[in-house]
Amino acid sequence: MGTLKTQIAAQLYTLRDFTKTPADIAKTLSRVREIGYGAVQCSALGPIDPAELRKILDAEGLFCCATHIGFERMRDDTPGVLAEHKTIACPFTAIGGLPQSYRNAAGYPRFAKEASVVAKRLKDEGGLVWGYHNHSFELEKYNGRTGLEILYADSDPAYFTAEIDTYWIAHGGGDPAWWIRSLKGRIPLVHFKDMVMQDGKQIMAEVGEGNLNWPAILKACKAAGVLWYIVEQDTCQRDPFESLAISLRNLHKWGLK
Repeated sequence: MGTLKTQIAAQLYTLRDFTKTPADIAKTLSRVREIGYGAVQCSALGPIDPAELRKILDAEGLFCCATHIGFERMRDDTPGVLAEHKTIACPFTAIGGLPQSYRNAAGYPRFAKEASVVAKRLKDEGGLVWGYHNHSFELEKYNGRTGLEILYADSDPAYFTAEIDTYWIAHGGGDPAWWIRSLKGRIPLVHFKDMVMQDGKQIMAEVGEGNLNWPAILKACKAAGVLWYIVEQDTCQRDPFESLAISLRNLHKWGLK
């Protein structure tokens, strides 16, 4: 990372409408750097050669702290995934969502075990750390345990790490700070997004502009050993670049670099 001193990254899924071609990606990453981010999580990018992506990142002084990749590709093309991450010098990856076939009582423990095997391969063969990104459906209970509890209890904690999403935990009725704290030592990444009510519905908001308990969340992150605070907003009520800027300003106000 050179002289880069930051724990804050922008999740490029937020800007997916602006990352469809290599030229789009270059322009978008330049704007992300201008906003003040020093790192990104690469997700929802259009086709681009990893070597070209690395050149763009280096030219802008951006570090790719993590990616999102589909589980099937991680499992079926482990060498290719490792080669790509080595090219872009990225240490972490996570799946963006649980494949549909595992979203049932038998599927959660099965996925916990199968993903642990894949995660071990990624770590042992290429030093890549694997993580699980949650939504809210994992908070449905099966025989008294939520799907998310099953995933973390039945997986190998040495390889199966967490990327807790603050909005989705709250959306499912959970406490983001509790979840982060409960995963101490196995949660290198967190997705930061806020929640507000609008017309009786829960919607996503810029970090610090909504109703989540950010003092508790930040305290939990420090206690749990979180390395990267990744700002994501799947749906923005304004220009998504502006949304990312608002979130970053608020994080800076709270003393995060």
